[in-house]
Amino acid sequence: MTNNLKGIGASAGIAIAKAYRLEEPELTVEKREISDKEAEKQRFEQAIAKSKSELEKIKEHADRELGADKAEIFAAHLLVLSDPELLNPVTDKINTESVNAEFAMKETADMFVSMFESMDNEYMKERAADIRDVTKRVIAHLLGVQIPNPSLISEEVIIIAEDLTPSDTAQLNRQYVKGFTTNIGGRTSHSAIMARSMEIPAVVGTKQATTSIENDTIVIVDGLDGDVIINPSSEVISQYEEKKAKYEQQKAEWAKLVNEPTVTKDGQHVELAANIGTPNDVKGVLENGGEAVGLYRTEFLYMGRDQLPTEEEQFDAYKAVLERMEGKPVVVRTLDIGGDKELPYLHLPKEMNPFLGFRAIRLCLEEQDIFRTQLRALLRASTYGNLRIMFPMIATVTEFREAKAILLEEKEKLVANGVQVSDAIEIGIMVEIPSTAVMADQFAKEVDFFSIGTNDLIQYTMAADRMNERVSYLYQPYNPAILRLVSMVIDAAHKEGKWAGMCGEMAGDPIAIPLLLGLGLDEFSMSATSILPARTQIKGLSKAEAQSFKEKVLAMTTTEEVVAFVKETYQV
Repeated sequence: MTNNLKGIGASAGIAIAKAYRLEEPELTVEKREISDKEAEKQRFEQAIAKSKSELEKIKEHADRELGADKAEIFAAHLLVLSDPELLNPVTDKINTESVNAEFAMKETADMFVSMFESMDNEYMKERAADIRDVTKRVIAHLLGVQIPNPSLISEEVIIIAEDLTPSDTAQLNRQYVKGFTTNIGGRTSHSAIMARSMEIPAVVGTKQATTSIENDTIVIVDGLDGDVIINPSSEVISQYEEKKAKYEQQKAEWAKLVNEPTVTKDGQHVELAANIGTPNDVKGVLENGGEAVGLYRTEFLYMGRDQLPTEEEQFDAYKAVLERMEGKPVVVRTLDIGGDKELPYLHLPKEMNPFLGFRAIRLCLEEQDIFRTQLRALLRASTYGNLRIMFPMIATVTEFREAKAILLEEKEKLVANGVQVSDAIEIGIMVEIPSTAVMADQFAKEVDFFSIGTNDLIQYTMAADRMNERVSYLYQPYNPAILRLVSMVIDAAHKEGKWAGMCGEMAGDPIAIPLLLGLGLDEFSMSATSILPARTQIKGLSKAEAQSFKEKVLAMTTTEEVVAFVKETYQV
């Protein structure tokens, strides 16, 4: 009998193979009274040391196979294993309560996990997952239990799991692991992001993969539509093999466009750019035919470590990206920390609503030493390529003027000291706050460009936290209110002879692309793997026709109306 599970297509593609259940080991921890406290603490230290050694190896493997930004997850895990706030309570419990190390570890870890999971903040929830992953490894060593090692898989399989931890995913061997499906998770979970970078088809959030799928059962994972088919008939397998072949053929067609410019069928060029997190990501940009880097998220340089990066470290990273892009534009966003991205070593106070708090440019204007160090590194690197600098989270014209003044001060100092700085650096802002979109006509007189950050613009406009499942229905990229704001920004830029781009998820969305083309967007920045599908779509669109629908679309009332119109008009 064929069973279907429905989940979230987290990584595109189709895989057909037998199931391999990645079972969690049974870690039953019992409380025991111990007499030799020193020996127990030593046993705990040995388990920590062994776990660190394993994580170092996993980090090296991830760095080699997946790139530095994915390996940063394990740098963060290693920091957890060195964190006195986690380790000291364990040794204190052994000392004061005379309990065994695994019981002390579990009690302490459970307290932190429970605390972080109760916070309405996706970043903190991810930290809970990290603590669970790391402490599980330590407890397994203390109990003498073998942790499953996905890197030992030596035949073609589809992984079935409750969830895949970052360390599980990093150890997957692409030669044998053809896909995976999990009970929990979403498109933004660590495992989903890694699956996309490894190009392994994945369906997450099925709720019942582990209860429905037995070892060695043939399974189909359809990461395109979010379907998992269990024990399919030979006819169903044939249908999916055909679907898989069509998708591979489609990818081959996309690949032909790698060196092509992005031109509509009526001859209008738009720029297709990629969002990156580290210099290693440039390889993917070029392999996928990116015409620019539309967003370099510099916060990855600051994360997964215990102190701020030096000016020299930053200079090397920016120089590497600019050189590898060989004169193609690179938009570097200055430090955007806060909200769901924290730097523990800055010891910033906890906030009730960090997304609306002390973050991004607000932090940089107050902590000017951090900001000036980054700006100096960027200015010094500017002669190695085509640099554009972008300030995030700008809410007022005054903030932009202050940030620009600091940038120009640092430029003057460098030039006075004989350091070469490019005179062709464009200075722009992220438009992610509704007040900025509303005042775009005034900002356009002072900035060189706009880049619309729709991920935040949508949640701020709709007053709906995009991480909160109960209000996720309000995260509506095609809502006429959002389209009107985007239109205001683009029109304001063009009136002053400036360009407008978009670096939110919406820029690579097949339903949004015809709408954005019609609104006049100049630059679309997206995940590197979305570039070729977007180029194919744009080559089949007429910009003049899309623009002729602009007023009609902006006059619509609901998201559903807009989506129906796009589907009917463009057969998306």
